[in-house]
Amino acid sequence: QVQLVESGGGLVQAGGSLRLSCVASRRTFSDYTMAWFRQAPGKEREFVAGIIWSDISTNYADSVKGRFTISRDSAKNTVYLQMDSLKPEDTAVYYCAANPYSGSVYTGTRHYHYWGQGTQVTVSP
Repeated sequence: QVQLVESGGGLVQAGGSLRLSCVASRRTFSDYTMAWFRQAPGKEREFVAGIIWSDISTNYADSVKGRFTISRDSAKNTVYLQMDSLKPEDTAVYYCAANPYSGSVYTGTRHYHYWGQGTQVTVSP
C-alpha cells in the first residue's frame, strides 16, 4: 500500500508562484512513475505533469509547459511541483498520484493506482 500526502496549496495572485509537495510512504519508488493531476469545479481530472522516478524523465501538459516543473527527492521520498507564472485558470484541487510502472509517463487517470487527498490551489486575477 502506498500513501501520498500533498501540501503547499493556497491562495496566490496571478503571476505568483507556489510549490506543492507530495510525501510518499513507500521505501523506494525506483519502479514507479509519479504525477500531478488537477480538477477544477465541474471539470474532469486532468494530467498536469509526471516524472519517472528512476531516470527522471518528465512529461507536461501543454497548458503548463514552461511554467511548471516537476521534480523528486529520493532521500525524502517526495515529489514536488513548482508552479510559476500562475494564472486564474490554474485554480483547481491538485492531486499527487503514483503508477507502479516506470516505462512511460502516462497521462490517463486509469494508469495511476494510488492517489493523495488533494490540495487546493486558488489563483486570483
